[in-house]
Amino acid sequence: MNAESVYPKVRSIIADVLVIEEEDITPDSRLIADLGAESIDFLDLVFQLEKEFEIKIPRGQLQKSARGELSEAQFEQKGMVTAEGMTALKQYLSEVPAQYFGDTLKVNDIPTLFTVQTFCKLVVQATKDQKMGEVAL
Repeated sequence: MNAESVYPKVRSIIADVLVIEEEDITPDSRLIADLGAESIDFLDLVFQLEKEFEIKIPRGQLQKSARGELSEAQFEQKGMVTAEGMTALKQYLSEVPAQYFGDTLKVNDIPTLFTVQTFCKLVVQATKDQKMGEVAL
């Protein structure tokens, strides 16, 4: 399973949740800036993805994944992403064009970067994590 293989279903779910046409959605579409999503939509979107793909996406998983090996203090200071955190974020969100990051970024603004492809990647990772958990049992 890869991001390309889950894209059609993720696209369909996003269209349903945001009540927009599938044709208006591309892998590079930003959910907030391009598709008009609001923070409440992310909860519904994650719920629908979990249901469709039979996975569990822990709350805050995108930020946790982006942080990688960095501690919270290394990733953010006073609500702002640190330079080290920005490097990790850009690496994790490699599908997001560099110009969307800016020089500084508030932690609360990280969701403005999320694209359709980001959610495809999240589904693929959650599926892998779940399979690894099943193997460990």
